[in-house]
Amino acid sequence: MGVGQHRQSKSRVRKRRAMWKLTAPNHIECPQCHKPKLAHHICPSCGYYKAKEVISMGE
Repeated sequence: MGVGQHRQSKSRVRKRRAMWKLTAPNHIECPQCHKPKLAHHICPSCGYYKAKEVISMGE
């Protein structure tokens, strides 16, 4: 198992950790009701997924 021989500076460590940020989930427009929804998920407002009704929403 490798052992580090020298201490890494704060700037070097912080540069490496700068890419650890979270990204917000992308929303797309539902083709049925045109409301925002998560990609590859059932639309929570109309219940459709890939032009098929998966959940019947009582209206």
